[in-house]
Amino acid sequence: MLAALCLLAFDNGAAFAERNHKPVVMVGGDFNYPPYEFLDKQGNPSGFNVELTRAIAEVMGLDVDIRLGPWSEMREGLDNGKIDIVQGMAYSSERTQEVDFSTPHALLYQSIWIRRDDRRIRSLEDLHGKTVIVMRDSIMQDFMAKFDPSAKLVLTDTLTDALKLLNDGRHDCALVSKLTGKYLEKELGLKRIIPVAQPIITQSYGYAVRKGNLELLDKFNEGLAVLKRSGQYQEIRGRWLGVLEPQPVSWQRVFRYVALVALPLVLILVGTVAWSRALQKQVAERTRELAREVAEKERALRELRRHQDKLVQADKLASLGILVAGVAHEINNPNGLILLNLQRFEETLRRSLPILEEYYRENGDFSLGRHNYSRLREELPHMLIETQDAARRIKRIVSELKDFARPDTADMSEFFDLNAVVQAAVRLVDKSIVKCTHHLELCYAEYLPRVRGNRQRVEQVVVNLLVNASQALEGQGKRIVVSTSFDTANHLVVLAVQDEGRGIAAEDLPRLTDPFFTTKREVGGTGLGLSVSAGIVKEHGGTLDFASVPGEGTTVTLALPAG
Repeated sequence: MLAALCLLAFDNGAAFAERNHKPVVMVGGDFNYPPYEFLDKQGNPSGFNVELTRAIAEVMGLDVDIRLGPWSEMREGLDNGKIDIVQGMAYSSERTQEVDFSTPHALLYQSIWIRRDDRRIRSLEDLHGKTVIVMRDSIMQDFMAKFDPSAKLVLTDTLTDALKLLNDGRHDCALVSKLTGKYLEKELGLKRIIPVAQPIITQSYGYAVRKGNLELLDKFNEGLAVLKRSGQYQEIRGRWLGVLEPQPVSWQRVFRYVALVALPLVLILVGTVAWSRALQKQVAERTRELAREVAEKERALRELRRHQDKLVQADKLASLGILVAGVAHEINNPNGLILLNLQRFEETLRRSLPILEEYYRENGDFSLGRHNYSRLREELPHMLIETQDAARRIKRIVSELKDFARPDTADMSEFFDLNAVVQAAVRLVDKSIVKCTHHLELCYAEYLPRVRGNRQRVEQVVVNLLVNASQALEGQGKRIVVSTSFDTANHLVVLAVQDEGRGIAAEDLPRLTDPFFTTKREVGGTGLGLSVSAGIVKEHGGTLDFASVPGEGTTVTLALPAG
């Protein structure tokens, strides 16, 4: 049936070309290889490769017909001429006997996927004697045929089938690219599988044509070069791959850009504090002058002071917004380059380790820089991870600063169920909660009235409250209790998040929603999460209240008007 549909699609494409006197380029791809290429829920081609192909066709004036199907059929279509070009194929020297490759438009990091409860396989050498799942006609089938001709392979039609088999407890492992595996793991809810930490091989990934069809290949190469020069390629890549795909790095650039990011950030924070103090002095002076002028009118004076306090806060926030808008972009650019380039060092280190290990086994310990290799072999991966975590922390701080300063134009007319919002938030932070506690209790009230506002913004608040509660725990034996209810007297829908964590000192409670105030500075807190959350709750006409006993825990109560 599928073959008949593909043949009909090709015939339709040919008819279209004949009517328009312009040849249609038949572009093939895998229908289940996210986020590179896949069929979306409506059955339409989607993904990084699909958007890139359409962009190339636009700049080169080509008519393209993108068809996605089983990979083995796409390979066969390329061989028999029904497909002119495949938009995503991993490079190997063996494949160059059959096809010509374009300039690579991505890199694939192939990984070994195992079950969480079975950690026997940690490297390629551990695959000997194991049953390995691979996709039929894929680059990993070719790789295993060369690496271990006697290996016991289980062939599947799609990568989805491969990961599902492994997740169901069948066979020993699966070979799937790390980025695609992560995408499918989340999309399919596969909880039992994980990738081995280090990718086993890195492969170039790009367009491929039948051997000798260089004219068409040159057009796609030229189109790809145009997109890279214009910046459109980077935009497409950012939308689908972002910083998830490893990129090159060097130690010199890491230290250089860390310094360039850290120093302006410190100066900004110092300048913000100085600016705030200067504003406070100006406001205090103005208040004293007004007090002297209207001393005989006590009631008017109290009203004036109340409005004056609001003005102080507005001036402070406006000043902070100006500072953030002026520097966030300058911080984000070098930090983004750090994140992108860190992967080059990771790749270099990973490829160098086998050579260093062999030299270590043959010659014993030796000095590398100022340290013994026996020590560096353990410490270098941790140093890289720590540097990546530091760069991600800077990225998160900048993102939260931008969210804090950005004027909100969200649609507030949506009616939504708070129970559904809480359930979605729990799913988003499930992994973070599981790391902190084994005791999460969820109590949802029945027949809650709907709330009017912006569902996504309220979900952001709930996620922040859940993350704060889990980070406050000191041991996995402590509990988090999440409950919803309806306050009929005040017509309010209420969410309570209670934890048995370390608690908050009484003098800190009134300052919890102040910008940059945090009790978790040592673990990466920025002091913006609750400030942003308080602003969202205020926009919805609600309240956010805190009650805490140090050493016993904290309860946060979110109340929103029923719609």
